[in-house]
Amino acid sequence: MHARKTAQTALVAFLCLVSCPPLPAFAASVPGDPAPADAADVRIESLLSRMTVEEKAGQLSLFGPADINVPNNPQAGWRNAQQETADVRAGRLTGLFNNAGLEGKRRLQQIAVNESRLGIPLIFGADVIHGFRTMFPMPLAEASSWEPALAERTARAAAVEATADGFRWTFAPMVDIARDARWGRGLEGVGEDVYLAKQFAAARVRGFQGPDLSRPDAMLATPKHFAAYGAAEGGLDYNVSDISERTLREVYLPPFRAALDAGALSVMSAFNEIGGVPSTANPALLTGVLRDEWKFKGFVVSDYTADEELVEHGYAANPREAAKQAFMAGTDVSMQSGLYIRYLPDLVASGEVPMARLDEAVRRVLHVKQKLGLFDDPMRGLDGLPAAQRAENPEFIALAREDARRSIVMLKNERMLLPLPKAGTKIALVGPFAEGTIDLMGAWSLFPGQSAPVGIDQGLRAALGPGSSVNVVRGSGIESALPGGIDAAVAAAKDADVVLLAIGESQKMSGEARSRSDIGIPQAQQDLAEAVAATGKPVVVLLSNGRAMALKGAVRNARAILVTWFLGVQTGNAIADVVFGDFNPSGRLPVSFPQTAGQVPYYYGHKRTGRPTPANAPETAFKTRFVDATNEALYPFGFGLGYSPVRYDSVELSSERMPLAGTLRVRATVTNTGQRDAEEVVQLYIAERAASVTRPVRELKGFRKLNIAPGASEQVEFTLTADDLQFIGRDLKPVVEPGEFDLWVAPSAASGIRKHFVLTRD
Repeated sequence: MHARKTAQTALVAFLCLVSCPPLPAFAASVPGDPAPADAADVRIESLLSRMTVEEKAGQLSLFGPADINVPNNPQAGWRNAQQETADVRAGRLTGLFNNAGLEGKRRLQQIAVNESRLGIPLIFGADVIHGFRTMFPMPLAEASSWEPALAERTARAAAVEATADGFRWTFAPMVDIARDARWGRGLEGVGEDVYLAKQFAAARVRGFQGPDLSRPDAMLATPKHFAAYGAAEGGLDYNVSDISERTLREVYLPPFRAALDAGALSVMSAFNEIGGVPSTANPALLTGVLRDEWKFKGFVVSDYTADEELVEHGYAANPREAAKQAFMAGTDVSMQSGLYIRYLPDLVASGEVPMARLDEAVRRVLHVKQKLGLFDDPMRGLDGLPAAQRAENPEFIALAREDARRSIVMLKNERMLLPLPKAGTKIALVGPFAEGTIDLMGAWSLFPGQSAPVGIDQGLRAALGPGSSVNVVRGSGIESALPGGIDAAVAAAKDADVVLLAIGESQKMSGEARSRSDIGIPQAQQDLAEAVAATGKPVVVLLSNGRAMALKGAVRNARAILVTWFLGVQTGNAIADVVFGDFNPSGRLPVSFPQTAGQVPYYYGHKRTGRPTPANAPETAFKTRFVDATNEALYPFGFGLGYSPVRYDSVELSSERMPLAGTLRVRATVTNTGQRDAEEVVQLYIAERAASVTRPVRELKGFRKLNIAPGASEQVEFTLTADDLQFIGRDLKPVVEPGEFDLWVAPSAASGIRKHFVLTRD
């Protein structure tokens, strides 16, 4: 039975869609003990030589804090404080995650260093997703800025705050591509585009880690979830991701590579399977791609109990086999399940896990701890004031406001309804998000000392001038009606000059395990919107959301629409900055907004079909189309408006022919035709007309954010090389093929000035 199962496992690994080319034998990827190169290596090798097998397994075991249960999460591995202390003293764990409070961390670290046999320090990790004490916009919102440098700054601020509370490791950034708006975890990433995701992945790693991991304010970054977690079927969290290897390599792997190239030294495996093999036990991914192809030197940590879940997947017969499968595939550290500390010693004793593989994993973990400076100063970051007692950093609060207002996307502004005048305006602020609420933070707001978000009502009132007023009426709950709520909202609207309708999703409607089959506005809020719109007063929608949404009726038809996402602690002030024109909206969509939920998964870079739908196709034509909707997005990727209109005047190419070893310069002129300064995100797209493998209708290959004075014109230049035209060929290897290309310089993925060039061999 064991031999048959081993043979089946080998066959699955060989046939797994992510193997490219045929995988080397796993044993070949387990190196012998390397010769120590410096003092740090000598220290690590000395420790390895003295460690028991159980102590080695302990260095590969990570747990959440004792005596704390997360409701509805798998309850594996939970221990009381006495067990936790005993495990630290015995060297049975490598660290803890999300354990708030300096006092507890300080006590456990002192035990690890002074009372355990070998004195190996613990590492403390945390889900620092969009801030620690100062909460910034959710990552998807921040991606709307199209400013990776801004994301680097907010990640740096988060690292400074988190390391002051003893955390040296973050389970971020999430770099999963998300093309199905039903999937709730899309709000943790960058959206649907590979190029944009690569820029933000690298920026966030640089921000978290800083210039040197040994600095006290550096946090180890962990790009996640490896791999293709965002491709879950039906947008259903934890579900199967059944994609081709080409799609994996072209779409889902590049952001991980960008993060690792930026210096990340840990990677988190994904919950999902690909091609019948769960990612946490997939040697083709964790060894073939990460180690053999990319030469990754850090360690892989499982997601929360993902190794134990191999049993539920039907991939492992029992927890012992699950530990073996995950570990031999390349998952170095087990999070929360406790499987490694429970089973690795016996698996090594039986010969099923080679000692060389165990030493390899431990060496990786110790190497990262060394890089973080934990051996030299294990109490670093543990000797300050608790987070709740530290004063807010005014620079970080100012950064949060800047980040939030740059994350807002204006989708609609009919007859220039916005910006509103500050003086003499009667505003009805209606909706369940009108007043200060924790929902404005979004998911992953976990840690003590966080300030309550500035409410929309607070931000508006602080900005108003004389003769203006704000009448706040909830009107409805998030998912249920309020007695008399609609009547009160209608009365307020009738008495106002303009209605600001604060609607959307709650904090608990987007995030992990928050998939939605209906990505529209909840019915109670839709009813509220219809009633308010029926008054005839102009309506501005302030949309709180963690995903692209399918808007309809009065929401879709509102005079103005601002996508405000989950903006964090400075929500109200940032919205007021935009509504009253103190900041000209410059955000652009990182995801396409579909017309209906039935269009999802929807993304701009889709493939052609043999029967594309021309603009003038009759409804009865046998073409690629829905019978009840067009194929276009309601609002396309890259779209967004400002208060000053711009015009794309001309696009010039340095040549109509580009040699394979050469470059092509693309120059465009953009003119601000309005009366205010404008910030425009100029986007460069390409498409190859014919290739050995079908190509997307468009692919983003560059963008620039321009500041343009009123009436002025600015030139922007892009340079294309053969690397920009590369794709995964028939043999699943990167290739560049000469041929004809279309090129657009555009304000979104659905518009722009089109040019043509030919890529030649010489």
